[in-house]
Amino acid sequence: MAAAAEPLLTTVEQYHALPPRADVVMELHWGQVVTLTRPKMKHAKLQSRLVRLLRPKAEHLGVVESEVAFRALAEYDLRGADVAFVSRQRWDDTPDDDNLRGSPELVIEVLSPSNTRREMHEKATLYLATGAQEFWLLDAKQKNVTAVRHAGALVYQVGQRIPLALFGSDLSVSDIFA
Repeated sequence: MAAAAEPLLTTVEQYHALPPRADVVMELHWGQVVTLTRPKMKHAKLQSRLVRLLRPKAEHLGVVESEVAFRALAEYDLRGADVAFVSRQRWDDTPDDDNLRGSPELVIEVLSPSNTRREMHEKATLYLATGAQEFWLLDAKQKNVTAVRHAGALVYQVGQRIPLALFGSDLSVSDIFA
């Protein structure tokens, strides 16, 4: 009896050689190419608002940007953060023809209907293990933000403020969903 064939792992280099597709977003998760549907406008508007809210609080320390590509696992992983904060040194040290190595210090995921609890738990575990200090899950339907840190997770509701330990500041949840 023949053994079942193990799937071949795709490297970041092989991923970059794939033909681009306009209809989907492709990422590399654990050596497997994953296709994601493009988000709706509500998703993009929340990303834009978060960038506008966080930039003034973080600009003295680094860069806040949307759709930051990063290699959580150097050889077999390439993902995009909906919104990310990257320290100035890491940002400046990343070659223009490469992607950020390791996870951004802050990764924010705007939840989509297709996201599963298991998938978000996996992302939180991976990102916190590869450089992130915080991972946020922004739930537009519930109008809350779950901030996952090494010490645990807290859910912040409209009317509350999220402490931004990375920036020595805080952020109003109401402002995110205004």
